[in-house]
Amino acid sequence: MADPNQNTNLPAELQPKSYFNFVDIVRAAGIFLVLLLHISTQPVAVPPSVSFEMAWWTSDFFNSIARPCVPLFVMLSGYLLLQPAKVNEPLKVFFKKRWARIGVPLIFWGVIYSVWIILFDGAHFSINFLVFNMLNGPYVTFWYLYMLIGLYLLTPILRVIMAYASDHIIKLLLLVWFVGSGLVPVATAFGVNLSSQVFTLPGWIGYFLLGAYLVKTKTKPKRWKLLLLLAAGFAWTFFAEAFMMISAGPYLYIFYDYLTANVIVASVALFLLLTSVSDKSYEKMPSGAKKVIHAISAYSLPIYLFHMLLVEAFQKGVFGFSLTVMTLNPIIMTPLLTVIVLFLSLGAVVAMKQVPVLKRLIG
Repeated sequence: MADPNQNTNLPAELQPKSYFNFVDIVRAAGIFLVLLLHISTQPVAVPPSVSFEMAWWTSDFFNSIARPCVPLFVMLSGYLLLQPAKVNEPLKVFFKKRWARIGVPLIFWGVIYSVWIILFDGAHFSINFLVFNMLNGPYVTFWYLYMLIGLYLLTPILRVIMAYASDHIIKLLLLVWFVGSGLVPVATAFGVNLSSQVFTLPGWIGYFLLGAYLVKTKTKPKRWKLLLLLAAGFAWTFFAEAFMMISAGPYLYIFYDYLTANVIVASVALFLLLTSVSDKSYEKMPSGAKKVIHAISAYSLPIYLFHMLLVEAFQKGVFGFSLTVMTLNPIIMTPLLTVIVLFLSLGAVVAMKQVPVLKRLIG
């Protein structure tokens, strides 16, 4: 029997759900922050009407807010992939799913960006050029996909840890990761040197484990405490980077790193806030807003892979006009351009999904 709530004109992945799933909230927030980060840091000339100081402080503000973007995605992936119930999933089945999810889009978008670089950045085509792009990524945003591949290779091992390790062991792993990734590099920047050989747990594994651990733990901090932690993490990033800018030291952008303590604190607080949204609160949202959030969530990967083409097209005036954070006051233009790019990217992805061949290629 057909579901009366379904709209037969919508693709299956965009059909409204009969239950609340915080995955939509986390993915939608994550991709919005990714776009905010990339737009707030795009390299554009500062016009005479805007002082350099104003442009820098504006960029620092939005950059600081947006830093939890990738950690949100990695923690969500950890929650989805490291559930103990999946510990016995055959390796062949697991890697086949991941190939369809990441491998195919990586190749497709790698070719698209390679063509873009040739057409608009003056690169010369060669086999070496194409092979290098496939192995390393043709554009800076592709690092995320290669990092995911690394996490996927370790997922079967990490599933065993999450399924059978005691709570104390998992906490020890997370503590070692937090100190080694979040505190030691910052201490080094301020002259407190400690051998990097002491803490050898790789950076992104910590976020991956955190996603699985934080959702299942029974102890949930109160909302006001999470909001306070989130604000503290943002403020820490904002003012610490301002201090580094003034001091003009060699570690200028260290507090923007996804793996420093300030970003970890903000990311964990935001993740817990988003995953704590209740069914009742979600149901009170307008149905249109829920559909938009679900659509953005369902297409977050192709939006991620497509949006920089749009940002660059606006920068280069491909459409006959230029649109950047400096088109208007950057305080207004940064969030406005983020929303514009988000919904134009969503529209483009939805349109591409209607083409059978592209549907399987774009992610």
